[in-house]
Amino acid sequence: MVKVADFRAFYRKHRDGLFAYLIRSTADYDLAGDILQESFTRLLEKYGEDQRNPALLYAIARNAVVDGYRKSGRHTAFFEEQQASDLDTESQLLVREEYRRVLAAMQELEQEERDILSLVVSSGLSYREIAGVAGISEANVKVKVHRARVKIRKIMKTGDM
Repeated sequence: MVKVADFRAFYRKHRDGLFAYLIRSTADYDLAGDILQESFTRLLEKYGEDQRNPALLYAIARNAVVDGYRKSGRHTAFFEEQQASDLDTESQLLVREEYRRVLAAMQELEQEERDILSLVVSSGLSYREIAGVAGISEANVKVKVHRARVKIRKIMKTGDM
């Protein structure tokens, strides 16, 4: 019973970060939720309750996103933000619009750039762990993150979305 409680704690600790990564990767609220649950389920079924490795969880999620893109052959539509906030209505609208702009700018990146940048921003994993998830060197992760951030800034600055 202790193992189930440990896995539940692992789930609670990593679900928000993984969900944020998946939202950034897919730009689809429902799809991100489905992949989130699928990722934890795959981790539990394949590796058991004892395996609570965040890098492995993110690798499973990333593979599910890549598989989804391969199967569909298209990019998903943007989601409508579901989250309520304590901000006033005008502030909520401004935040939502900015968030949509960032998501739209991220969709302009190549898939690998978007994945790696999303992992850096959302996962809490180190560059070394992200390199393991992505199957590239740590130095290459740093270069790709830098280039992706430069592209995002350029897209946001020009408003070319």
